[in-house]
Amino acid sequence: MNYFKPNKTIFDDFFEHRDSLIIQHMNGDINKKEYLELNYRYMIDKSIKPFQRIDSFEKGLYNYQYYNMMAKYHKMIAQEIKDKGKHISYYQKYLGEADYYYNEKDKTTFRLLRFLHFENVDAYFIKMESSALEGKLYEIVLGDYEYAILHSKSIWLLDVLKKENVFSDKKKKSVIDYYVNSRY
Repeated sequence: MNYFKPNKTIFDDFFEHRDSLIIQHMNGDINKKEYLELNYRYMIDKSIKPFQRIDSFEKGLYNYQYYNMMAKYHKMIAQEIKDKGKHISYYQKYLGEADYYYNEKDKTTFRLLRFLHFENVDAYFIKMESSALEGKLYEIVLGDYEYAILHSKSIWLLDVLKKENVFSDKKKKSVIDYYVNSRY
């Protein structure tokens, strides 16, 4: 008997892959570095590109994930180059690319939050083991969506969150502490 099976959308495939990697990382099957490498490889293999407009939650989170993974991957490569004492120009190149992607991620976060009208959003600084990130990295939880946890260090975005009255001054443990406090 033949059943009609609708084609998976780009979002179905993307978020199933993302959720699978999150679960594997949570279970200890892969470490943070492998998580980043597998996400990066997936985006390259699928030729994933961000959307120009964010007119849905899915597009916003998709773009956030794209920019976040690209930023983290490039930062990881930069750190590996630095640790090996190799070409400082390559280190600076990858670090510059990471900064570009982090900036795009923050703009995407703003566009997504604006699309959601800042409703059911909770933001706060998180407790960090890294002294470099303590008091700088904050978490944005989208309460209406499972696994919708965003992070930033952006001062301008922090100002927007405070203006929209969704930022709490109380520091909290991250919802995904196992991830944000693990090294790669």
